[in-house]
Amino acid sequence: MGKQAKNPIKSTENTFEIVEALKELNGAGVSELASHVELPRSTVHNYLSTLEQEEYVVNEDGRYRVGIRFLELGAHARTRRKIYEIAKPEVESLAEETGELANLLVEEHGRGTYLQRARGHQAVQVEAHVGTRVPLHSTALGKAILAYTPESRIDEIIEMHGIEPATPNTVTDRDTLFDRLETIRERGYAFDDEERLRGLRCVAAPILSNDQRVLGAISVSGPSHRIKGEYFRETIPNRLLEAVNVVELNVTYS
Repeated sequence: MGKQAKNPIKSTENTFEIVEALKELNGAGVSELASHVELPRSTVHNYLSTLEQEEYVVNEDGRYRVGIRFLELGAHARTRRKIYEIAKPEVESLAEETGELANLLVEEHGRGTYLQRARGHQAVQVEAHVGTRVPLHSTALGKAILAYTPESRIDEIIEMHGIEPATPNTVTDRDTLFDRLETIRERGYAFDDEERLRGLRCVAAPILSNDQRVLGAISVSGPSHRIKGEYFRETIPNRLLEAVNVVELNVTYS
C-alpha cells in the first residue's frame, strides 16, 4: 500500500481498481469484473462505459480489455526520464555482447519499473516486460538502487510494500538486507542468485548522478546454468561497470 491521500476521491480509486482488475484478469465481462472488485454490476457497467467513451478500454462482444491508449501515456512517461535515452545504447550493447537479457530499471513509488529490456540471441523468456513493476528487495536491479537510497526512504518502502519472499533465496529480513546493501556499495554491483525467479541469475550496477543520487540501474540476466562461476562473479560485473561509466559520463555532460 502506497502513501494515503489526505482526501482520496472514491470514484477515482474505483476507476483505477477496475483498470487494474481488467489487466489482472486479461479482460472480463461486466459480471465477472463486478464480482472481482466487489461493486454492483450497474456501477461497474457505468465505469466501463465511461472508460470506453474516453477510449481507455475496448469492448469486444461484451468482454472489456485495457485499451492501447494507455500505451501512449506509458511511452510519454518513459521519455520523460532522461536516463532512458542515455542508457538505451549501452543496454542494447550489453544484450548483443552477452546474448542474454539486459535491463534498465528505475524506482517510482517504492517499486522498480522496467524502462527498457533488450534481448540477446539466447535470451530466455520471462514474464516481465517494459512497464512491469517489481519489488526492489528481490532483484539485483532493485538492490543496486536501494544501496544508494537513504535509509529512511528504504524503511518507508519496506513499510509500504514489505519484504516478502519470491523464492526461497529472497532476503526477507531487514538487517540482512541492509548488510547486503552495504556490500553492494563497497563493490559497486549487486547479485540476484535466483532471488526473484528460480533458475534465473542477474547482475546489476547502479547509475549515479554527479552528486551521488541514484538514477536507476542496468543489468544482465540469464539462466543459472549459463550465468555461473567467474562469468557471473567477475566478467559480467566488470562489463556492467564499464557500461555504467559511459552512461554516467553522458548523464553528466549531456
